[in-house]
Amino acid sequence: MDANCSALRADMHRLGIGVMTTLPGIPSVTQLEADKETFMSTQRRIFSLMGIALLCVTASFAQQVKTDYDRNTDFSQYKTYSWERVQTQDPLWVDRIKAAVNSALAAKGWTQVESGGNVSIIALEMTQTHQTLNTYYDSFGGGWGGGRRFGGWGDTFGEATTVPDTYRVGSLVVDLFDSSTKNLIWRGSMSDALSDKSTKNIKNLDKGVVKLFDHFPPSIKNG
Repeated sequence: MDANCSALRADMHRLGIGVMTTLPGIPSVTQLEADKETFMSTQRRIFSLMGIALLCVTASFAQQVKTDYDRNTDFSQYKTYSWERVQTQDPLWVDRIKAAVNSALAAKGWTQVESGGNVSIIALEMTQTHQTLNTYYDSFGGGWGGGRRFGGWGDTFGEATTVPDTYRVGSLVVDLFDSSTKNLIWRGSMSDALSDKSTKNIKNLDKGVVKLFDHFPPSIKNG
């Protein structure tokens, strides 16, 4: 039996007949499996790059905090403050902004009074829409390690698709004025990418205001 099988295989080989024989223009099973694996590998790479792009956008718009003040002002003379107004596009944020600032100033030993405080506070909140462009590639040619260009990314990047990504940024400016002279003595500003969840935005507001007043009140030795 084995001899007959060996002879049959030899005859098939001599005639060019085999299990993996394919017709011209029709890919073999092995080739189809290789193409499928290449396609799935490319998909994984695209999804990985999309995730990286989203992380980059988030990192690029991390919360920013800035402060400045009048170097000729002696802040030790101020102990009380009053609110003049809070200007915001969303009325719900008026009390939230006041609460955050009140908490930060109370931690510094300042006291809020309804009127007649040593310092008058005005806060301005605004929301702006920004846009960034993310580019994705649908192919990576020869693969990650075997390419000749672009640090081993393959012979070509393939077709590129650029997709616009829109996001909102919220900004808050807090101004402190000397109530007697009406002069601006301190300004703090913060900005952060806004979430669709108001609870998260409120938490970011509280954290940002704490950072604003981290080194408040300023002193000569703090520069």
